[in-house]
Amino acid sequence: MPRLLRTIATLLGAGFALQGVGWLIAPHRAAAGLGMAVLDGLGRSTQFGDFAAFFLTAGCTMLVGTRPGNARLLYVSAGLLGSAALGRTIAWAFHGAAFAPMFIGVEIATSLLLLAVARQDTVGR
Repeated sequence: MPRLLRTIATLLGAGFALQGVGWLIAPHRAAAGLGMAVLDGLGRSTQFGDFAAFFLTAGCTMLVGTRPGNARLLYVSAGLLGSAALGRTIAWAFHGAAFAPMFIGVEIATSLLLLAVARQDTVGR
């Protein structure tokens, strides 16, 4: 089971990293994939730059963190995704945003998976 969880985390890391690259090379497509309109002006700069940074950091820390001895990096990506789920929930509850259960579910499930992989690696040492 530990190998399976590590493999799943690695695949998720590749997916997140590719999403980050998508924000750099095909940002209109990346935005559409997340159900977003592309903003204008400084908003566009922030949208493209911040989303690229978020997904690249999450994906790369997952990829490096799944390598033996680097599991502590998985806490970074778990924190990013857990914070995103919390932020989405607050946006819905207090700021009139649409509720996004699919995205929140993926963020929470991925965070929990990453925490489990990190724990297995650090406890098993």
